[in-house]
Amino acid sequence: MKFVDEAEITVEAGNGGHGCLSFRREKYIEKGGPDGGDGGDGGSVFMQADESLNTLVDFRFRPLYRAQSGQSGQGSNCTGKSGENLFIRVPVGTSVIDVNTEEMLADLNNPDERVLVARGGKHGMGNTRFKTSTNRAPRKITKGIKGEKRTLQLQLKLMADVGLLGLPNAGKSTLIRAVSAAKPKVADYAFTTLVPNLGVVSVSAERSFVMADVPGLIEGASGGAGLGFRFLKHLSRTYLLLHLIDVMPVAGGDPLTNVEKIVQELKNFSGTLAKKERWLVLNKIDLIGEKELEGFKERLRTKLNWQGEIHQISALNKEGCAELCQSLMDFIESHQQRLVKDKIYRDEQQRLGEAMAFEIRRSIGARNLKNI
Repeated sequence: MKFVDEAEITVEAGNGGHGCLSFRREKYIEKGGPDGGDGGDGGSVFMQADESLNTLVDFRFRPLYRAQSGQSGQGSNCTGKSGENLFIRVPVGTSVIDVNTEEMLADLNNPDERVLVARGGKHGMGNTRFKTSTNRAPRKITKGIKGEKRTLQLQLKLMADVGLLGLPNAGKSTLIRAVSAAKPKVADYAFTTLVPNLGVVSVSAERSFVMADVPGLIEGASGGAGLGFRFLKHLSRTYLLLHLIDVMPVAGGDPLTNVEKIVQELKNFSGTLAKKERWLVLNKIDLIGEKELEGFKERLRTKLNWQGEIHQISALNKEGCAELCQSLMDFIESHQQRLVKDKIYRDEQQRLGEAMAFEIRRSIGARNLKNI
């Protein structure tokens, strides 16, 4: 199945049914009076998260969704049937954005989570409603109200605990193959990863986390070059970014310069995402000597003023991978416990998430305008 993580659709709620203008007409009964019934309410449109889905590809082929309209009222005080609500199933991790107002209507992160995106129209009233002691034969009715209509942008962001970041051929796909059952394509040329991949990393019997591999970033990605910029939004839900650094780049060049390029592209995409917890992981350490490796780490700390974690692995030989995964598991569990116990920290993370979502929408919108 083709992986599609963006789609634009139009949703229309059902219209309310009109009220009925009717008078009772039966043999031997004079002036039976008004008996026009009310119309039915229009159906509303809901978005519902479904964990069995993992792509938005279906929305590319069906861009319009309409809920059922309510029926008009009838004589004998019969009320029109209300329209049925429409439930649109989307993958867990889908953001729903109103294109016209740029308002985020929902961020569906949990299975079966549901949100109203277009409210159905209210029913009209029949002439029975307007009968009074002084107006025994009213000819007044009200029409049903039209349902809401919205153009929505759907953005799917993968649900993962750890996200891999780096240049093409830095070893991201090799790492996720080494530590999980995921089998992304690995080859000796750039952009072998064309779509995001997820892998479940099992540390012990009941301890595991999800790792996301996205296409590599290149310089100029914020201007539309390469593939990575399009998929960077998938890293926004992660607890931690792993920045993989190839200590012996195939194309040559200074690895430290490559690190600075990636950091700059990340800032161009979202300043808030760039501030997310990030660990540096030096890959392919089997290709250089220990003394040279220590010298590179010292340069890295000095030039970047880096105070965070630095790990070293050889993804191909699985050297250092077990230790890295153990450290990741410890960090994730600590973060999750803090989210539960510390309300101030939890609220802060929520604010950062909202700010990040806004920046990502703006970045993607600017990129799309450049491509027109």
